Amino acid sequence: MSNPLQNKVIIITGASSGIGKACAFAFAKVGCRVMLAARDENKLREIVNEIKAMGGTAIYCKTDVSAEGDCKHLIDETIKEFKRIDVLINNAGVSMRAVFADLDLKVMKQLIDINFWGAVYCTKFAIDEILKTKGSIVGVSSIAGYQGLPARTGYSASKFAMRGFLEALRVENLKTGIHVLVVCPGYTASNIRRTALNKHGKPQGDTPLNERKLMSAEAVAEEIVNGVIKRKRTILLTVQGKLTVWLGKFFPEFIDRMAFKVVTAETDSPV
Repeated sequence: MSNPLQNKVIIITGASSGIGKACAFAFAKVGCRVMLAARDENKLREIVNEIKAMGGTAIYCKTDVSAEGDCKHLIDETIKEFKRIDVLINNAGVSMRAVFADLDLKVMKQLIDINFWGAVYCTKFAIDEILKTKGSIVGVSSIAGYQGLPARTGYSASKFAMRGFLEALRVENLKTGIHVLVVCPGYTASNIRRTALNKHGKPQGDTPLNERKLMSAEAVAEEIVNGVIKRKRTILLTVQGKLTVWLGKFFPEFIDRMAFKVVTAETDSPV
């Protein structure tokens, strides 16, 4: 069987850890040429070297997706190196853990700038090239983009916004051949909870969950690869996540109570 992703050019933001890092290896393994973007240049260099060592093709571009100029530079460098773009994976993101009443507003702005505007900037600068290849635009949203979570107001707001943006973009491009995929993981084992911002905007440094019991970033990456190949519309992940979305349509008050119960049961919950 032919490999539909062989030699395709993939841009992955937030590629230095978690789901982004796992996507870097997963797409490289199926023959893609990958451009990795994140703020940590040392980690990006290590990942690129590992991919090259296994026979893959990878480069990186140090990028802060909250900076519009950085996003344009990322796209320009990809075109300069590979001459095309087939898939953009908007994965860069940061979480938070604080009650809104106690929250410094700079934290809310930081989350929106990274999680939402980062996706908008990268998509805007890449879309002309993706139109040419009739490629894919992927957004890694969250179940928190369907259900508001206490102590995650900024995170939920940014993920709702990303989902709305991408769904509108999909409808706008019904006749152009662009594929738009929204991926909504549930709780995933990654670094995102350790780097989640507290009410002062500082990383909390630890996770309130047992990471070993969560879905792996590698499993999420495999779902994303499959979703791009099959040009899926939406991917909802984990049983808990799927139930949350489904039950939320018919029993919203029940899901609100359950979300409150789950978050308040976390270690050192701010709620």
